[in-house]
Amino acid sequence: MAAGIARLNGKVAIVTGAAQGIGRAIATRLAAEGAKVAIADINEEVARRTAAEIKAAGHEACAVKLDVTSLDSAMAAVERVERELGPLDILVNNAGWDKLELFVESVPETWDRVIAINFRGVIHCCKAVAPRMQTRGYGKIVSIASDAGRVGSMGEAVYSGCKGAIIAFSKTLARELARNHINVNVVCPGPTETALLQGVMAEQPKVLDAMKRGIPMRRLGKPEDLAGAVAFFASSDADYATGQVISISGGLTMAG
Repeated sequence: MAAGIARLNGKVAIVTGAAQGIGRAIATRLAAEGAKVAIADINEEVARRTAAEIKAAGHEACAVKLDVTSLDSAMAAVERVERELGPLDILVNNAGWDKLELFVESVPETWDRVIAINFRGVIHCCKAVAPRMQTRGYGKIVSIASDAGRVGSMGEAVYSGCKGAIIAFSKTLARELARNHINVNVVCPGPTETALLQGVMAEQPKVLDAMKRGIPMRRLGKPEDLAGAVAFFASSDADYATGQVISISGGLTMAG
């Protein structure tokens, strides 16, 4: 980010799964651009630490416990954030979870968890936030999907399905909310250096090496690589962009 740019001054944002990884990088970037940021995560203790670090850097932030698999939790989190920081302008749906395994070897319990966190979580948070944005006639919703949802990914069948669903859901929501001046867009990471990826790949080092070889830039993404794209979609620079999907994957996929 260029020095002195504060595109989000006065805006209030909530980022799900923001205690660490990609969500933490996004929250930190939005705060650096002037937003007041809610660190929403099921791990409230780590969320508090992340919020404290953002405040120590001179920005405004709070931590809130959020279980995205529960609509009630999403509603309560949004109400708390608006009491503490003010009306929400920006929602970033980042929370996610995955388990690498072939579909024929997977079980319904895993499918249910993957769907609950990755897809229903987005639905819950949008349901909690969108009506408030409609009333105010303004809002930015940015969801983190995955290139797995655009082109598929071996060992991630249900996860890929959820990420593809996020893209379709977001395009439809963009059409429904455009008249209310609410922009809905999607950022698709490729393989990114996070604790989640490390956990998924712990027993699959050869798969990880193959991923790196398949990326034209010859490296995994870093959480910070995603943050700039999210900040763009959350800013007035993207006021005329809605229903769009951008891949930040080092060239791994080049979907038209």
